[in-house]
Amino acid sequence: MTQTASGATHVGISSAVAPEALRETIAQVLGELAKAVSVERGEVTVLVSAEQYRSAMQTLRDADGCRFEQLVDLCGLDFSEYRDGQWEGTRFAVVVHLLSVSLNQRVRVRVFCPDDDFPVVESVTALWSSANWYEREAFDLYGIVFDGHDDLRRILTDYGFIGHPFRKDFPLSGHVEMRYDPERRRVVYEPVTIEPREITPRIIREDNYGGLH
Repeated sequence: MTQTASGATHVGISSAVAPEALRETIAQVLGELAKAVSVERGEVTVLVSAEQYRSAMQTLRDADGCRFEQLVDLCGLDFSEYRDGQWEGTRFAVVVHLLSVSLNQRVRVRVFCPDDDFPVVESVTALWSSANWYEREAFDLYGIVFDGHDDLRRILTDYGFIGHPFRKDFPLSGHVEMRYDPERRRVVYEPVTIEPREITPRIIREDNYGGLH
């Protein structure tokens, strides 16, 4: 905050906190709530367990030195085919990006769902209202359940949709297709008729193509 000769007061924007300094601050504030705090490509990532997720997120919002007032993004992840299927950890995770406007800093939080068959983590809608639709999207596309969400229903797929289309084992062509039936005068759903196939392009070049010998 600065004051001009005329007496007017201006509120300046604080410079961004260095990633290593932010990592040290977050590690100290969270303590045992964090499994790991790392810096990669100039970005800070916090790994927390599902049991400590809600407490860690509230601490990141309220603690001095953190003050992440805004949740700007939340999404699901499916690690089942990560590293060509060599992933040995749990399958589903939730990643959250938080922003502190007052301190001009950002952090990424990752939490893994402990149960692959029924992935569940706590909802953070009570901390940030912006998480509402993001959590519904992750539920719709990945089947991740957010415990405590007041209105956890699909948001992108159609009524009666079966499955979760961003899961790695969901077929690219889906399970059903829809079309308008002029006789019934309505949209109908039918089993998908697209057969999966692999197309390998065949490239034929003339002699001396492009001046090559």
